[in-house]
This record gives sequence, structure tokens and C-alpha cells, in this order.
Amino acid sequence: MNISVRAARPEDSGFLAAGNVAMALEAEHKRLDPATVDRGVRAVLEDPARGRYYVAEQDGRPVGQLMVTYEWSDWRNGCFWWIQSVYVLPEARRGGVFRALFRNLEYVARSDGGVCGIRLYVDRDNHRARETYRRCGLVDAGYAVMEVDYSGAVQSAGGTRHA
Repeated sequence: MNISVRAARPEDSGFLAAGNVAMALEAEHKRLDPATVDRGVRAVLEDPARGRYYVAEQDGRPVGQLMVTYEWSDWRNGCFWWIQSVYVLPEARRGGVFRALFRNLEYVARSDGGVCGIRLYVDRDNHRARETYRRCGLVDAGYAVMEVDYSGAVQSAGGTRHA
């Protein structure tokens, strides 16, 4: 299986938005508003300060994605890159797509002198993803993520809005 990874382009926005919507429903049982997600993806593609998307292709066809956002660490005097919006098409899973995306990201991060590490968050019940991440060398950092969501754009699969 020949997998290549490249930076996302504006014409990838539909693929990326659809992947985000599918991932949220599949992995976290949350329904996202597709129009909001589409605008959010386009905002990242238009402004690299917000983040960067990468696309994995197999035989010239997009099969996976991830987004990186940034967090400054005063403790380390460097920037953590946060992996978000990971999605691999079901028919391409278990074929090294995430590993290719991650290895590419590692290479880019290590080439940038200001990056002090890579982090991601994963739903605690997504055991398959957690094992994939462990195999790539990621470890549990011992933190829990807490939030207040003011957007109103996320619903549980049962239709309940998250606060």
C-alpha cells in the first residue's frame, strides 16, 4: 500500500469537513453541524496561524486526515503541536494511514526548532485509537481534558446539546 502525505489545500475542504463530521459521530457519538464544520475547516485552510491540515493519499485518492493546532509552553519555551480531527476512511484502516500521517508530522515538527512536543486527546472509550497511538510512541500524559463549550454546535447522537 503506497501512502503519501501532503499539506491540505483549499480544494480538500469538503473531504476534511466530511471526515470531521464522520469521526465525531463514530468515535464520540456526537453530531456536528456540517455547515459550522465546513466554515471551521475553511478558516484553518485560510489562516495557518489557526492550524494546519495534512491529508494522506493512497493512489492519489484522499484516505485520511489530521489537523495540528498550537499551544505555547512557557515551561519548555516551545510550542506543543496538538493533533486533532484525525480520520481515516473505514476501507483504509489498519493499513498504516495514521502511522504515515504521524511520521510525517514528527518529521515536520522535529525540523522546526520551536516545537517541544506533540500531543493529542482521545476519547477514553476509543480503545482501538488509543492502541494505535501507543504503537506510534504516544504515551498517556496523565491529564484529563475539561471544557465549557459555548458554541452550541455539538449534539450527542441522541440529540442533546452539550454545554
